[in-house]
Amino acid sequence: MTTLLVAKQYLKLFYSKYEIYITPFLKFLLAFISLLLINSHLGFMAGIDKLSIVLIVALMCSFMPTNFIVIMAALFTLLHLYAFNLVCAIVVAAAFMLMFLLYFRFSPKDTAVVVLTPICFLLKIPYVMPISMGLIGTPASAVSVACGVIVYYIIHYVKENVTLLSGMAEDEMAAKFKIVIDGLLNNKEMVVTIVAFAVALILVYVIRRLSIDYAWTIAMAAGAFVNIMVILIGDLMFDTNVSLLGAIIGTVISFLLTVVLQFFVFHVDYSRTEKVQFEDDEYYYYVKAVPKVTLARPEKQVKHIAGQSKNRNMN
Repeated sequence: MTTLLVAKQYLKLFYSKYEIYITPFLKFLLAFISLLLINSHLGFMAGIDKLSIVLIVALMCSFMPTNFIVIMAALFTLLHLYAFNLVCAIVVAAAFMLMFLLYFRFSPKDTAVVVLTPICFLLKIPYVMPISMGLIGTPASAVSVACGVIVYYIIHYVKENVTLLSGMAEDEMAAKFKIVIDGLLNNKEMVVTIVAFAVALILVYVIRRLSIDYAWTIAMAAGAFVNIMVILIGDLMFDTNVSLLGAIIGTVISFLLTVVLQFFVFHVDYSRTEKVQFEDDEYYYYVKAVPKVTLARPEKQVKHIAGQSKNRNMN
């Protein structure tokens, strides 16, 4: 454990020293991965499905505000859909507009969440997002997580129905609108996932703010359990055909990842908890103080050898 604490201390010092370089690099990496995934899963417009274009846009994102990443990801998605099917582009553009209104109204600072949620879906660990945001976010972060879920299922729906949509005649515009809108609005799996993530996130947030020992650990375990239960109940009620084994494995992996997050964000020593009571002219105060687990920064010691110094002086 001491080795991990030392490594954590050095990582924090390294980041604080080189933050001006690390932050743009992380934004570049996030934009690069998200745009690559969009191109690999859609790829209908050859003009933007190029590594050079992705690199240039990702480089732009590294020097722009983080919300610019979301805007560019949405633009790439809409351009691919426009090249594939105009109806899909119009419907998805309307959905994106609604999501952006909700996102910028309630949680405009959770840019990474909107982008990371679809990426976590592709990595089969989407359940890490509601638990993590319950720990470090607010209940409003459920909006950002929900937007990320919707983005993933939009891309997934288009990819799964390429043959159906491309096989319809151009004069069947109304039928195309109906198929796309029904496919998005009647996606029961997406609705169940949004509800499960929102319930888990809010539960984790409420529990981790309680004044009890190991609140964060209890919150993570409760969030993981509730997430599985809501998905299971939703599958029984709406027949979403969700893989229960996959949900359990993904939740367990997500729980372990949030344990790592807890180590870096909220690592405390409950054995040294102190409770303090004091008062002023108007109030009594009851304070519970839980110390963080930290290590003192090692100091370099320079040893002087007296014999060598004496010989040098004599010479």
